[in-house]
Amino acid sequence: MKASISISLSKDLLATIDELAVNHKSRSAFIEFILRKAITQKIRAERDARDIEIINQNLDYLNAEAEDVLSYQIIPW
Repeated sequence: MKASISISLSKDLLATIDELAVNHKSRSAFIEFILRKAITQKIRAERDARDIEIINQNLDYLNAEAEDVLSYQIIPW
């Protein structure tokens, strides 16, 4: 179900939206598409930042594990 809202945009931004919306059904469809894309990217960036923080918090342990695994590799000389 769709809801109708009213927003104010600068004329230059609206002109750019109209130029870019030519491949969409309507201006509203284009704005919805762009908003969904931006929200998805923001959620992904926040998730990635949390993952990086977890990795950084466990860096010493992970590096020790990697060194341990590498110590078992046989060098064929």
